[in-house]
Amino acid sequence: MNNGNGGGLDARTALLLLVGGIGTNIAFLQPTFGVALIVGIGVMTILHFLLKH
Repeated sequence: MNNGNGGGLDARTALLLLVGGIGTNIAFLQPTFGVALIVGIGVMTILHFLLKH
């Protein structure tokens, strides 16, 4: 599928990969932050599903 940029990543995908990599690195170095991150993502996912339907 051609998205108009020569088959490369779009800006949103690159940003998500960058933020995900930074978050993963911080969670690896600081396990308490990793637990808080998982809880936050879980709550946001549940709210997303509840508000979507």
